[in-house]
Amino acid sequence: MFKKSIAIATTLATLAIAAPAFAQGTGTPSTSGTTSTTTTVATKIACVGAAVNARESALGAGVATHATAVQAAYAARATALSQAYTKTTFKDVRTAVKAAWSAFTASTKSAAKTWKTARKDAWATFKTAAKACKAPGDIADHGHSGSEVSGE
Repeated sequence: MFKKSIAIATTLATLAIAAPAFAQGTGTPSTSGTTSTTTTVATKIACVGAAVNARESALGAGVATHATAVQAAYAARATALSQAYTKTTFKDVRTAVKAAWSAFTASTKSAAKTWKTARKDAWATFKTAAKACKAPGDIADHGHSGSEVSGE
């Protein structure tokens, strides 16, 4: 009986000492020694956020340029085809239609190449900037780069 009492008393004493340590994590964080860590974490997160904002801005500009170029290619093709069908011989029509489609293909390929370069540059710049932030790799969203439109 005496051994049980000592065991119970020891257990209760251990819980009385350990309880404040466990409870410390449930309230507000302790300020001793964590302020600089919190500031560093916040700074790193803000740094990655700035890199993401710059990337998204560059991607937005790149996709707008791509869309404008593709739209211009379609407009030019429509005009060229319209003019092609004003020709009076089959040979002249065929030649003009072929030229219209050739110009369209070249324009859309150029637009796709420009978009791919803009996309690649935006992501490369982002990765460099995010790495300089020295934040954990899982905080950045670079794993989603494959979700970008291809531009083709």
